[in-house]
Amino acid sequence: MKYMLLMQFSAATTDFPSIDTWTPEEFQAHIRFMREVNAKLTADGELVQAEGLAGPQQARIVRAGEGGAPVVTEGPFAETKEFLAGWWIVDCETPERAAEIAAHISTAPGPGGRPLNMPIEVHPVMSAPPQEI
Repeated sequence: MKYMLLMQFSAATTDFPSIDTWTPEEFQAHIRFMREVNAKLTADGELVQAEGLAGPQQARIVRAGEGGAPVVTEGPFAETKEFLAGWWIVDCETPERAAEIAAHISTAPGPGGRPLNMPIEVHPVMSAPPQEI
């Protein structure tokens, strides 16, 4: 079964300073941890895909306008309090294993090397619509 693990940062659910205030060493330790996670998942045959995302200041909001033409606005907006920082798609045997992987990712180091304990959403990836539909 495949699962998507979403790393979201939210002012409401985190108690660590914004990543743009971290020292270069703290940021490098965080990235090194993420690379080690990906290498282990690859070695275990569980990694399908993983990507980190640029900061929210580079995000754009797109809607269909007249005749379906894209209307692009800068975003997110000032009132946005959370953003998606990255994701993994893993292929593992059980939902419990997906939860174990998410819990490990949650321990990524932050300022002072302390675990961030950030929330990681775990979503099963559907291969087809539910049969009851």
